[in-house]
Amino acid sequence: MEYRYELLTTEGRAKRARVSTVHGVIETPVFMNVGTVAAIKGAVSTMDLKDIGTQVQLSNTYHLHVRTGDKLIRELGGLHRFMNWDRPILTDSGGFQVFSLAGMRKIREEGVTFHSHIDGKVIFMGPEESMQIQSNLGSTIAMAFDECPSSVAERPYIEASVDRTYRWLLRCKEEMKRLNALPDTVNPGQLLFGINQGGVYADIRIDHAKRISELELDGYAVGGLAVGETHEEMYRILEETVPYLPKNKPTYLMGVGTPANILEGVERGIDFFDCVYPSRNGRHGHVYTRFGKLNLFNAKYEKDMRPIEEGCRCPACRDYSRAYVRHLLKAKEMLGLRLCVLHNLYFYNHLMTGIRDSLDRGCFSAFKKSMLESMEAGEKENL
Repeated sequence: MEYRYELLTTEGRAKRARVSTVHGVIETPVFMNVGTVAAIKGAVSTMDLKDIGTQVQLSNTYHLHVRTGDKLIRELGGLHRFMNWDRPILTDSGGFQVFSLAGMRKIREEGVTFHSHIDGKVIFMGPEESMQIQSNLGSTIAMAFDECPSSVAERPYIEASVDRTYRWLLRCKEEMKRLNALPDTVNPGQLLFGINQGGVYADIRIDHAKRISELELDGYAVGGLAVGETHEEMYRILEETVPYLPKNKPTYLMGVGTPANILEGVERGIDFFDCVYPSRNGRHGHVYTRFGKLNLFNAKYEKDMRPIEEGCRCPACRDYSRAYVRHLLKAKEMLGLRLCVLHNLYFYNHLMTGIRDSLDRGCFSAFKKSMLESMEAGEKENL
């Protein structure tokens, strides 16, 4: 299937689109479930992901490189075959580890030297290495290698970092072109998304957005947010930056976020989202509903025989009560966290379905207002 981004409708800056890829069609706005090492934490299988409406699965270049190894995964037929997933996969480039492994790295023009968080082994990754690893994995969408600077970094550091990220992007594009042309490449239709950076400095963000837009990439991400700045700062940056990214290409807000963040992001023109919140919070007994987030460890759910959310058709709500799921969590039974993770991922995926439907009907603003009011009121009641 030839790559195509089809803009179906808009409401203000909000976009409803369809993305055709070699691994199937993605209806946007979309939430990508985060399976860092080719699996969702919480004993969730790829069959489960299909059952709960997942369109795209996200995995991480750095983590799969250090364990089990991208060359072995290539030998076994690529990431899709390895994990038995026939729908789109996006691989993060490893650039975020430049940020998260700050104490174990050294950045220079060629790339970044890491100390593996697993065994301390020295690893070098630059633009070419990141593209080669992602090519070995054969993901649908490869992310360009970038630096994600701290949101509180000083302006001179951010300016230098963004300039280097731009130079790295040029190298990524060239290397991806070379790899896709090889006769034995796993996925010759692999797509490349560039990443906008600039901290909380709108002028740096806008200048970088203009520069990367000229490169005619397959898609564009906004990175370096949700790393310490306030939600208001994040929304401001999106409002000022997204208009300078191509409207006829997918726009991806990396690592974000809460249901409210997603609704606000859609309103500001974002197509793709990902976040660990649904699975991470689920593993700690925190579950999302239309009426706010519940902590199932709370004693008030001990005798509550209602499902986590009335009307929800996820595997947890179809068959089990809050009281039983709480019992499992308290007893440290894996089924408890699995059910919570499945519920949360179902909630996120079906939130996106509601968003898409509202855009199709031309009533996204009303849908957003209703959801935010319902969740806010529920949060107060659940305290």
